[in-house]
Amino acid sequence: MKINSKAIKELADLINETGLTEIEVADGDKVIRVSMGGSVVASAPASTVMASDPAIPQKASLDAPANVASAHPGAVKSPMVGTVYLQSDPDSPAFVKKGDNVNAGDTLVIVEAMKVMNPIKAEKSGTVTQILVENAQPIEFGDVLIVIE
Repeated sequence: MKINSKAIKELADLINETGLTEIEVADGDKVIRVSMGGSVVASAPASTVMASDPAIPQKASLDAPANVASAHPGAVKSPMVGTVYLQSDPDSPAFVKKGDNVNAGDTLVIVEAMKVMNPIKAEKSGTVTQILVENAQPIEFGDVLIVIE
């Protein structure tokens, strides 16, 4: 199997820009997965190839606000890997914005995972003090999305 170095470099750049630790892209039966640790796994149905690419960034330092927010008792964390959406569709207003008061059970964001839209609801009432994601941003399990105080 021929390894597409350009695609791997683009995925590594995307990981660096978004703060993800792993990204996987599939095209038919071919899959390229890039992980933050420097491993690249490219696979076809019957084979797996592993290579190391120095262009893949090493683990970046954590963003201070996100790191502090993860310890906050009002941190709303993603229960899954996917893409976060702040509104139900491009023409609708955001579910919440900084400073909004929310009640337990209110929808805060939607996480799309495997083409399924999953509403993420507030577990407690309070005021939205931080929104740590942007619309259509890829997220990972445990990423802090919003902080409610």
